[in-house]
Amino acid sequence: MTDARRRSLIVAGVALAGVWLLGLGGFWAARQSRVTAEKLTQYLRSTDLQRLSGPDRARALRQLARQVNALPLEERRKARHDPAWRAWFDAMTEEEKAAFVEATLPTGFKQMLTAFEELAPEQRKKVVDDTLRRLRRAQQEDLAAGWPADGNFTNPPPLSDELQKKIVAIGLKTFYSESSAQVKLELAPVLEELQRTLERGRLFRR
Repeated sequence: MTDARRRSLIVAGVALAGVWLLGLGGFWAARQSRVTAEKLTQYLRSTDLQRLSGPDRARALRQLARQVNALPLEERRKARHDPAWRAWFDAMTEEEKAAFVEATLPTGFKQMLTAFEELAPEQRKKVVDDTLRRLRRAQQEDLAAGWPADGNFTNPPPLSDELQKKIVAIGLKTFYSESSAQVKLELAPVLEELQRTLERGRLFRR
């Protein structure tokens, strides 16, 4: 093998190794930056919202919203089990709660409200019943996996019989528009699961 040939092979090998290392580094960085329920709860526990004010407080709330938006539905639900979640929202003002609700609405949420509004009352009831049944089962699985029960906004029943009847009677869009920011926050897991129920049923398309 000539020296030129040997040098070419060495250069090619080094280049290939460099590409492989860059790819591995990118994979590691993406994995490290991926938001999980564990990382979100760590952030909640390490940051005391009550001690913050002004720009620092606004920055902390924006950071929380960004992390929540990066979580899939299952991870959001797990994070809500932690007592720190409740502590944060108890510390929020009504204006902050309202802003947080708007900032973390799932994609297609308003379409879901409209789709639910167009259902007949008996269909609405079936969707609500299916949603609550799946949500209770998911909560039980979370608890069995070791997630704490304290701090969960939606310990069963996630919707009282009275609220269920009201949603079925007047429609979710009307109910949601008339609800306070606090109610919207506490019902967020139910509404997110309800959206998934409708999507699975192909009752609307994004």
